[in-house]
Amino acid sequence: MNDVPNLKDFDTRLRDEAHEEPSLEVPSDPPSKKTQIIAIYGKGGIGKSFTLANLSHMMAEMGKRVLLIGCDPKSDTTSLLFGGKACPTIIETSTRKKLAGEEVKIGDVCFKRGGVFAMELGGPEVGRGCGGRGIIHGFELLEKLGFHDWDFDYVLLDFLGDVVCGGFGLPIARDMAQKVIVVASNDLQSLYVANNVCSAVEYFRKLGGNVGVAGMVINKDDGTGEAAAFAEAVKIPILAAIPADDDLRRKSANYQIVGTHATQWGALFEELAGNVADAPPLRPKPLTQDGLLGLFDAETTGADFVLEPANDADMRGKFAGEVKSLEVVYDDV
Repeated sequence: MNDVPNLKDFDTRLRDEAHEEPSLEVPSDPPSKKTQIIAIYGKGGIGKSFTLANLSHMMAEMGKRVLLIGCDPKSDTTSLLFGGKACPTIIETSTRKKLAGEEVKIGDVCFKRGGVFAMELGGPEVGRGCGGRGIIHGFELLEKLGFHDWDFDYVLLDFLGDVVCGGFGLPIARDMAQKVIVVASNDLQSLYVANNVCSAVEYFRKLGGNVGVAGMVINKDDGTGEAAAFAEAVKIPILAAIPADDDLRRKSANYQIVGTHATQWGALFEELAGNVADAPPLRPKPLTQDGLLGLFDAETTGADFVLEPANDADMRGKFAGEVKSLEVVYDDV
């Protein structure tokens, strides 16, 4: 399993390699390590938890050992897997145990269903701490619990993509994962987040990192095509397109797992599981803001808007007028 590099050593390596011209070679082989650690990013509310709960359940049904780790402060990654029941988070459990003078045990924070092992890192309440720092602290606790000695085929990490502080970029910045998957839909905001994730991957690749983007899952696909156009533009594959379907919406709202062969959606998630397993980590080509807007109809995004510079009179408003200069002007001698 991948060891998490020492942060100080990693920072030193980044500085040493930052001045070097990065290799443009794109890896063509799938990760070779026994355990694939895969970080899944996406805009909040785009359906990462829905996708991951069903993906992990299908992987386990296919005979794989899977660990699902929720890295979202909302702690909702495992809610679908556990029928809506809240899972005690590592951070809150650690705090409570520490006050009682006790050590955190696996059974305090890790639970299982259908062959999937799952846990939530958790995070601070609003205004009471840094969510990114909470992520870092959570992984420090995982190391103490023996994270690097665990035996899994896949470790799936659920990360918010629309938060840019350091902790949420941990898998990319510190080579914790072999590859990244983005979840998006046919809307500008979710693709903006996906593009930011691609930019982060490319930034750290230039600094010597090894994480790549394996592809995109299009969720709530209504067939308009913007997400597919984005994937083509940044040079990443589409791993699955999950349709905007009332049956899926109802089952998700009722905390029902559809990533199983017992439902009509089993084949879709089996294909997704295979694609996630086999897709190599690629080096994406992130878009500019104008390039991203260009994927959408200009009437709906304002992409054809021309910037009009403001001037001093605009800023002064009713106070606009001639301002006496204090400059002394001398006549020519």
